[in-house]
Amino acid sequence: MISERTFQVRTYECDSYGHVNNANYLNYLEFARYELLKDIGFDYPKAINSGYGVFIARIEIDYKIPAIADDMLTIKTWPLKKGAVSGVLAQKITRGEDTIAEAKVTWAFVDAKTGMPVKVPGEYDVPGLSPAKP
Repeated sequence: MISERTFQVRTYECDSYGHVNNANYLNYLEFARYELLKDIGFDYPKAINSGYGVFIARIEIDYKIPAIADDMLTIKTWPLKKGAVSGVLAQKITRGEDTIAEAKVTWAFVDAKTGMPVKVPGEYDVPGLSPAKP
């Protein structure tokens, strides 16, 4: 499953060089991850209300070329790996054929009260969290 979202860069997301500020990529990537969860049928609000969360443990971002105001960017998000309590998502931001940035995001399913990782309960262990099998 690959989730895909397209959006336009807003002027206030750019720095004094006219490029999207690197910190804004974290927001872009988070937006796309949440959209992936909706696409695969993972009910995040229900998980939160049930006392769980999906916490980000690590993000690796490789910036390739800058994006600027009014660029139309597309973010693709897909699962790379999944274990009992955590997994890794891949994300790629493009402008047309050009790759703007690539990221790997490690997430963990947690007990929201303690912040400690827990096994993903069956009702939240939806198939789209795991990579497709060849």
